[in-house]
Parts: sequence; C-alpha cells; structure tokens
Amino acid sequence: MLIDLLRARRSIRRFTAQPVEREKLDLLLEAALRAPSSKGNNPWEFVVVTDPARLQQLAVAKAHGATFLGGAPLAIVVCADPDKSDVWVEDASIAAALIHLEAADLGLGSCWVQIRLRQRDDGSSSQEYMSELLSLPAGMMVLAMVGVGYPEGAKSGHPASSLCSNQVSFEQFGRRR
Repeated sequence: MLIDLLRARRSIRRFTAQPVEREKLDLLLEAALRAPSSKGNNPWEFVVVTDPARLQQLAVAKAHGATFLGGAPLAIVVCADPDKSDVWVEDASIAAALIHLEAADLGLGSCWVQIRLRQRDDGSSSQEYMSELLSLPAGMMVLAMVGVGYPEGAKSGHPASSLCSNQVSFEQFGRRR
C-alpha cells in the first residue's frame, strides 16, 4: 500500500557505489512521465546524469545541500518549459515526487535538491550554472535535482508522532478535531 511506502520513505544522502540498473532507471523515468499535469501540457523535461565528473559538477550547483550528489550514482534533473504551462512549478514538483516514490518502491534511496530560486557559493544563479552545464535551451527552467542510489545503511521512517497533525483543520481553518 502507498501509505506503507510513505511511512518507510526517508531522504537518503549517502549511497553505495552500486550503479542503478537500467531497468530501474527506466521505471523511475516512466513514473515521472506518468505524472499528472495541468491541462495535460506536460511541461517537464528530465536530464539523467550518471557520469561521475558531471555528478561532481552538480554537487556544486548551489550553496548548500547538493554536495551529496558527488557520491550518488544517479541524478535526475527536473526541468520545465514555462511557455508550456503557467503552473510548471507544480507540474514538475509532482513529477519529482513520483520519482521519489518510485525510488522507494524499488528499494532505492533519493533526496531532492532545490535549484529554482537558489544561488551558488559565489552568489551567482544556480539556474544559469545548470543551464550552461546541461546545455539547456533558452527559457528552460530547472526546478530541482533528485539524487538516487542504493542507500548506505538503513534509515527508518519518521514516527507518526513527528507528523504535524495540528496543521490539519476541518471545515474551516483552525477547527481541529
């Protein structure tokens, strides 16, 4: 059941050196390509990165939170074309979330790296860096990168007690059970 997968899933930033098999990569991409999108516009594009040197370059795409990509065997860069949809951020986010869920279902670990509206250590734009690094066409925006691989060690899911249940209202804001 999906809820069991959600209960067990965690963000993983340490991976073994084992590459992700082509069959599993294909399933990750199929999950992303099956993502719902507003009006069926499908504004997303995905760039698969497995080259260790390029993964090292992705690891410095933003000031904080991307370095673990240098040790990942796979990253999927989630991009979108804003000219195809005014809700490209939402559409691409759904696709990225499905990559996470499919990774967990396949026994892989994953972690989201935000790129949209982020800067690099030197203050330059993460978007500009990624556009040049990946030869993106003009106007193509990078939402995020998802690092994927076989987890190094085991991490249990978050306990139910950590859920922010106090942020749920019924019928109108602030009405709690």
